[in-house]
Amino acid sequence: MSQNVTMPAATGQQQPVAAPAPAPPRNSRVRARRHDGWTPWLYLAPALVVLGGLLIYPIYQLGLISFLEYTQAQVSGGEPTSFQGLDNYATLFGDSQFWQVLLATVLFAAACVLSTLVVGCALAVLLTRVRAVPRLALMLAALGAWATPAITGSTVWVFLFDPDFGPVNRVLTFFGLSGFADYSWTYDRYSTFALVLFEVVWCSFPFVMVTLYAGIKAIPSEVLEAASLDGASTWRIWRSVMAPMLRPILVVVTIQSVIWDFKVFTQIYVMTGGGGIAGQNLVLNVYAYQKAFASSQYSLGSAIGVVMLLILLVVTLGYLRLLRRQGHEL
Repeated sequence: MSQNVTMPAATGQQQPVAAPAPAPPRNSRVRARRHDGWTPWLYLAPALVVLGGLLIYPIYQLGLISFLEYTQAQVSGGEPTSFQGLDNYATLFGDSQFWQVLLATVLFAAACVLSTLVVGCALAVLLTRVRAVPRLALMLAALGAWATPAITGSTVWVFLFDPDFGPVNRVLTFFGLSGFADYSWTYDRYSTFALVLFEVVWCSFPFVMVTLYAGIKAIPSEVLEAASLDGASTWRIWRSVMAPMLRPILVVVTIQSVIWDFKVFTQIYVMTGGGGIAGQNLVLNVYAYQKAFASSQYSLGSAIGVVMLLILLVVTLGYLRLLRRQGHEL
């Protein structure tokens, strides 16, 4: 039962003041905290169930097959003949072609990421310096490239650089470069990788461009005006003012580009006909596909998939750690 106490007022009269309400029991506070702790998981439950069915179970099967002797007989319904342990991984790591493909994948992904960032950053800065109509045209063109399916874009690029009917060779020949008459861009290893790189950059730079453009627009205009009044050039403003302020966004787009470009499959498979002449343009994803489905070595293909998963898991964990650190800084 609450009690009223009196306090002296400025007029000399006594006024009743209500006593503070008693605190809720400790058990009630504990139950409230427990209830609040379960609330986010209840909202996430449907998504977790879907991810469990679409992600966790396939990963489990991938890892299981990589430890078994899994051939066409098992795909047709037969039981796995024996448990191989780490023999499939020993066979994979003992294959010199695997290390060559891994090195080619890393170098190709690094070139794609670097080129995508350069093109995306340059066009993002350009968007801030052109008028509304050119800006809208560039944005629509970029979003069109972003929305084009990978298999469609790859087919278009193969036609553009076709040695017989492609317009690129005809234009180059028209300008006096006779060496490009009937030139096959997919015959040489490096020209093929360069052609695929152009297509990957073409369909990837819009994400970098739009993301960085949004970050640039968030920079206070007073900072850029002050740097310009101090006589800084455009390159100096980007290097000394804009890049440090955009560092969190640059980190995010870089890591996401690494994940996307490391597991490129469609562009390589379509534009090189499954890995190029004598497998000279293989990357890990296409290499795993050839081992599993072309050679019926499903165990080795699964082992390659597990290795790729572990590599990308390390990159993803680094990405999440950076996001968490940026959240603390903000």
